[in-house]
Amino acid sequence: MGVIFLLSAQPSLDSGLGAIDLIGRKLVHFAEYALLCFLWWRAFATMTNPRRAALAAFLVASGYAATDELHQAFVEGRTGTPVDWAIDSAGAALVALRLRGRRPTRAAA
Repeated sequence: MGVIFLLSAQPSLDSGLGAIDLIGRKLVHFAEYALLCFLWWRAFATMTNPRRAALAAFLVASGYAATDELHQAFVEGRTGTPVDWAIDSAGAALVALRLRGRRPTRAAA
């Protein structure tokens, strides 16, 4: 979440590649919020069942996406949009739906 905040504080991440840049950044946003949801699910799944963990992880990731868009609205050269929030939340939702019936595996020591 700290990395997302730091990247959102940058004035512009535009590479000048037009549509390729736009689509690439949207795919990265989708993936980073999918990863964020997965990481929160791992944490929540230690305390509750996988279905509730998936819902809680989705809510945290989607809520953070909303605050990230608000943050970007105050950064010069950036904008915060509901469309970007929806893309971020879609990444989190995909992971949450996939994980809602799974149990986390324990890492070998």
